[in-house]
Amino acid sequence: MDESVVLEEGPWTHRFVGANGSRFHVVEVGTGPLVLFLHGFPEFWWAWHDILPRIADAGFRAAAIDLRGYGLSDKPPRGYDGYTMAADVTGLIRALGERSATIVGAGAGGMIGWAAAAFHPKLVNRLVVLGAAHPLRLRAALFADPRGQFAASATILKFQVPRYEHVLTRDDAALIGELMEHWSSPEWAGTPEFADYSYRCRQAIQIPQASFCALEAYRWVARSALRLQGYRFVKLMQQPLVMPTLQLHGALDTAILPRTAQGSGRYVSAPYEWRLLPGAGHFIHQEAPDLITGEILRWLKTPA
Repeated sequence: MDESVVLEEGPWTHRFVGANGSRFHVVEVGTGPLVLFLHGFPEFWWAWHDILPRIADAGFRAAAIDLRGYGLSDKPPRGYDGYTMAADVTGLIRALGERSATIVGAGAGGMIGWAAAAFHPKLVNRLVVLGAAHPLRLRAALFADPRGQFAASATILKFQVPRYEHVLTRDDAALIGELMEHWSSPEWAGTPEFADYSYRCRQAIQIPQASFCALEAYRWVARSALRLQGYRFVKLMQQPLVMPTLQLHGALDTAILPRTAQGSGRYVSAPYEWRLLPGAGHFIHQEAPDLITGEILRWLKTPA
C-alpha cells in the first residue's frame, strides 16, 4: 500500500516536522494556542479530520499527527516504548514553535497523552483523554479483573505473537475491520461513515512497516513488565498530573471497559472531570464528533 493513501486535501496543511530524532507527518489548521491531537490504534491523523476545522474556527491552532510508525511518519525499528513516544509528543510541541499545548488523545494516543503529561508537565497545559484508562489503572485491571478487562484485552495479547502483523494485514487487513467493528457501538458500526473510516484505517495499516510498528508499542508493554525499564515507568507514572484533565469514555467501549477507565482520576491532582457517554463505543471522536468537539472547546475555555 502506498503511503499516499493517508494524504487527503482539505482546509488544513500537510507538512513534516522533525522531533526527538524522527520525522513526523503533521496536519494543521488555524492560529492561536496549540491543541495537539493523538490518534489511537489502528488509526492515523484522519481520526480528527472532522474536529480539526471546528477547533480552528474557535480560535485555536489544531494539529493532528501520525504517531511514530503510522501513516507518513518515520517508521524506525525501535522507539516504541512509553518514554520515547511521550518525548515524541512534547518534542513536537517545541518543534512546532510552542512552549506548551493542550493534548487530546484517543485510545493508544490517550495512553501516550497520560505519559507525556506525567513526564513533561511544563509542556502540557491541559489534557483531554478519550477512550483510554491511565496506564496504571489498565495495568491493575488486567490482573484484578480477569473476566472483564483481561478478557477484553485477549486480542491485544495476541499482538505479542511474533510476526502477528502479517495476520493483521492479511486479506486487505480484514482483521482490522473486525476489531474496529467489535470495539465500536453497534449503531455506528452499521453506518456508511463507519464503513468509510474502517476502509481508510485498513489501507493505512497496510503501508509498509506500519503494522509492525503499531504492534511494537504493545509488545514493549509486555516486554518491560518485569524489567527495570518497566518498573521505572510505573514509578514515574505514579506522579499525580498537575494540569486540568478531562476524561471522556464510551459506555459501550469493549476495548477499554468503562470500569477500568473510571478510576483514572486518582492520578490527577488538578481539576478533573469524568464523563461517560451513553451509546458510544471506543471511537467516540468518530461516533459523536459534535459532542466531542463541544466538550473539547468547553474544556479549553474553562478557567484553570
